[in-house]
Amino acid sequence: MKKISLLLLITFFALTSFAQTDINMGIIPAPVSIKKNNGIFLLDKTVALISNETANAKTADLLNAFIVKKGGFALIEAKSTTNGQKAIVLTSVGADKLPTEGYKIQITKDQIKVVGKDAGLFYAVQSLMQLMPDKKDDKITIQTAEITDYPRFKYRGMHLDVSRHYFPLSFIKKYIDILAMYKINTFHWHLTDDQGWRIEIKQYPKLTSVGAKRSGTIVGNYPGTGGTDNIPHDGFYTQEEAKQVIAYAASKYINVVPEIEMPGHASAAIAAYPELSAFPERDTWVGEKAPWSGDRKGKQVQQTWGVFDDVFVPTDNTFKFLENVLDEVIALFPSKYIHIGGDECPKEYWKQSEFCQKFIKDNNLKDEHGLQSYFIQRIEKHVNAKGRSIIGWDEILEGGLAPNATVMSWRGEAGGIEAAKQNHDVIMTPGSAGLYFDHKASASPDEPLTISGLGTGFSNFHKVYNYDPVPAVLTAEQKKYIVGVQANVWTEYMETPSKVEYMIFPKIYSLAEIAWTPVEKKDLKNFTEERVPMHLAKLDQTNTNYWVPVPIGQPEKVLNGDSFTIDLKAPIAGAKIYYTLDNYRPSENATAYTNAIKVTVPQGQKKILKTIVVTPSGKRSVVSETILNNGATDVKTK
Repeated sequence: MKKISLLLLITFFALTSFAQTDINMGIIPAPVSIKKNNGIFLLDKTVALISNETANAKTADLLNAFIVKKGGFALIEAKSTTNGQKAIVLTSVGADKLPTEGYKIQITKDQIKVVGKDAGLFYAVQSLMQLMPDKKDDKITIQTAEITDYPRFKYRGMHLDVSRHYFPLSFIKKYIDILAMYKINTFHWHLTDDQGWRIEIKQYPKLTSVGAKRSGTIVGNYPGTGGTDNIPHDGFYTQEEAKQVIAYAASKYINVVPEIEMPGHASAAIAAYPELSAFPERDTWVGEKAPWSGDRKGKQVQQTWGVFDDVFVPTDNTFKFLENVLDEVIALFPSKYIHIGGDECPKEYWKQSEFCQKFIKDNNLKDEHGLQSYFIQRIEKHVNAKGRSIIGWDEILEGGLAPNATVMSWRGEAGGIEAAKQNHDVIMTPGSAGLYFDHKASASPDEPLTISGLGTGFSNFHKVYNYDPVPAVLTAEQKKYIVGVQANVWTEYMETPSKVEYMIFPKIYSLAEIAWTPVEKKDLKNFTEERVPMHLAKLDQTNTNYWVPVPIGQPEKVLNGDSFTIDLKAPIAGAKIYYTLDNYRPSENATAYTNAIKVTVPQGQKKILKTIVVTPSGKRSVVSETILNNGATDVKTK
């Protein structure tokens, strides 16, 4: 599997590249500093690859394999050069003067010197591979330059929910490859939820024999506008498979943070072990008219999405269960952080339970929010005793924050701001900033089925790019507690790896840049018009799916006037734009856009410009519409 995944990584960058003429030399995320010089380095089969440190061997192999794919030749591996031989030199000498994960690349006409240690060297090679154009006459021409680079945030994360839909191990590794390409160093693996338990726990085999299986899944938007599919859904990762993922990620300098949800989102665990519920004798609540497949009796793994009242009861048995589960998880995952969820915990069953009410009174807790805080703090003590730290969603602030917890702020920035003011580390991941990648990119009816109704709007790469994870309202000292940023991929409406890819590309480019690049170095125009088209063109020639952007320069909604000039640019190098002005849907049979469009609209009328982008591989954008209005009274916008 490692060879296959490595080939995917190499192929991704070895396909068609374009002239690196922009200010960032085509690199995503943009480096801290680039100084272009006059001259070129000609990379051909006579160039030596010098890497004399054992720790750098795998990174050197990665670079050489890429050059084989890109140029059709392997570099000569040598200890040193003689007689003026050109070389690429990989070294950690001087890396101790760089920030953590930092690197330098010095390109002259005779040598490419790459300086970095561990992750820093790996990221340097990722950048070097991105700036190599196609070969010409069996040579690859690289502009001379000096690059100095290091990350803005120490935590740069991507999340993947495998509870709602299970994904094969091969895709998990491909996902990690994607993260590594763009210097994202944390994979947040959401392993348990109401709709499935996806990690083997040897002490509790029913978690996977029962909790990993549901009898069906709703069809259409919540609560199931198309009924259920009546198709059993299951799948889980054995501990050996988890070890493979952890080791594979580590080889890419990615930390895997496991998430075990508590005290809410516990339906799958309770289906396996009903005694974990405050009311073990109650059937799982399912509305009479709600779509459902199979038996409605007893405790069931949920088949729909949402929040459910049946949560963990705070008995000694429950805490022992969770401690035992966490012990096995901690033994598997070397991550400093263990994510314990803590979000969306309903309090209704706790309110109804005589045991819970007595527990609140006996432990001098104020209310059910205090009980949630007690729950989280008790789990934190256990995790801390194992030498680890917890991360929780921002609801863990309710009732009082656990002493050493890191807060992941998803319900806007308020939770993160409050945690930072309390001197707790914060990872920003607000849906309002577009960081919920499961949200659709536009209002177009062509967008696929996605979650809706959360009130946080769309998620597209422009919106993500414009987000600054450090709130301006914080003081300079408080801002230090914003340690990172993450995007989340919830998979209620992502049944396949292809759909996941469609939802994360090209938004992941923006995430990479806001996580790595200093604010003052961000440049939306350069990013949108130069680098994203270049990277999507490479992606278009692989078997990876993605959302195709609408034309650059497409006006939004309505333009008012009597004559218009529409100047468009393809959002992907090599793509074509087709348009109509007769209110029909554009396709390859419509007019191909070649030059600026000049349109005259009679008084009191309107015309609708509709465009579609078609990539070289045949992928299509959604149809984008602009109303060209000259006083019409029936103009409506979506």
